[in-house]
Amino acid sequence: MRSLENLHVSHSSMYRTGNPALNDSTFTIQDLVQDRMTIQGVAEKGLLTFVIMMATGLSVFGLFATGNIELAMTLSIVGWGAGLIFFFVMMLTGLADNPIAVLTYAALEGLFLGGITTLFEVSYPGIAIMAFILTAGVFFTMLVIYRMGLIPVTENFRIALFSAMGAVFIIYMLTLILGMMGVGIPYIHGSGPIGIGFSVFVIGLGAFCLASDFDFIEHGVESGAPKRYEWRAVFGLLVTLVWIYVEMLRLLAKIQSRR
Repeated sequence: MRSLENLHVSHSSMYRTGNPALNDSTFTIQDLVQDRMTIQGVAEKGLLTFVIMMATGLSVFGLFATGNIELAMTLSIVGWGAGLIFFFVMMLTGLADNPIAVLTYAALEGLFLGGITTLFEVSYPGIAIMAFILTAGVFFTMLVIYRMGLIPVTENFRIALFSAMGAVFIIYMLTLILGMMGVGIPYIHGSGPIGIGFSVFVIGLGAFCLASDFDFIEHGVESGAPKRYEWRAVFGLLVTLVWIYVEMLRLLAKIQSRR
């Protein structure tokens, strides 16, 4: 997930220079406002993306609530499958800079989250709001920690992060493939100590991904990156937060199933 950003972080160096002739006065105020990446721009686009994801998610939840379970499940499965395919397409084609692509991905993720959240909520009442609050807590905690400089996002940090994410991705793919054959991976998806520990590890990994996301945004703004990178930043944050939220649902379900 962060590999998408890692490929483009190097581009930020193009906007750094020690040439005194290329300072802020080189650009007009209009250029700086319209063409450069800003924190405000990322926040505004992020809010729009979140609203769209919530709208599609609540629509699926509403279908469940009104008894249209088959349609709701169909939309949720379509959101999951199409969202997964669209994710890889965006990574491989550079569509992460495209607002239509990012908003479409958000809508698909909303369909998926609406379905999976409802299923967890039916089995464990109250789990959805708890997962949402904890995910928001992870986001703001990591933002504060990053702003305090407690997590330096170095090249070694990124290498370790991407390596760990690669290992988790392999586990996810094995789970999916083996699940189609009726075989499950023991322990890590159960409610035992190993399963709970795995979920905590994945959530921690997602939290460190947020630090990488924040670093991408900060360096993009400082380097005067093109404004289209705001959508890339939003896409990265969206992927990370959805990942953390889903794993938070699974962790809470594992904990509650032990009671």
